[in-house]
Amino acid sequence: MKIGSNMVVSLTYKLTNHKTGEKIEETTTENPMLFLYGVGAIIPEFEENLDGKVVGDVFKFAIDSENAYGTPSEEQIAMLPISIFQNEEGKINEEELFEGAFVPMSDNDGNHLRGLVLEIKDELVKMDFNHPLAGIDLHFEGTIVEVRPATEEELEHGHAHGVHGHQH
Repeated sequence: MKIGSNMVVSLTYKLTNHKTGEKIEETTTENPMLFLYGVGAIIPEFEENLDGKVVGDVFKFAIDSENAYGTPSEEQIAMLPISIFQNEEGKINEEELFEGAFVPMSDNDGNHLRGLVLEIKDELVKMDFNHPLAGIDLHFEGTIVEVRPATEEELEHGHAHGVHGHQH
């Protein structure tokens, strides 16, 4: 069975920084990446490079940062009042909020974000909301583990379900 629209794909991969070779992430056969092909849930160029592949096929390709997570933008840097990080007593949990920490947050519309704490001052916290891989050219290599038609439920939900039901 070939990878194409409305197919559930399971694969293993190793993701590295294309310029430096530094490993970013790796999946295994015990915990492969699983996704519904063609619904726009992953990087479009990633899908394009897998189109038509079958179980056992090996892949290797690079994606420029502009076609992956984009380039870092100054517009994604924000100065937030420190008060939003304080509890009722006006204290900050220093185990969660420190320079270099990724902090889960949500915007005014309820969208979930992860911000990197760049700097903490008396009244303000400087946060970076760029994707952690923005500006990095990506290199993927891996193997196709399984390809199957999506179930009606998966198509209705717009994502793949694993062997034990939902995987999200």
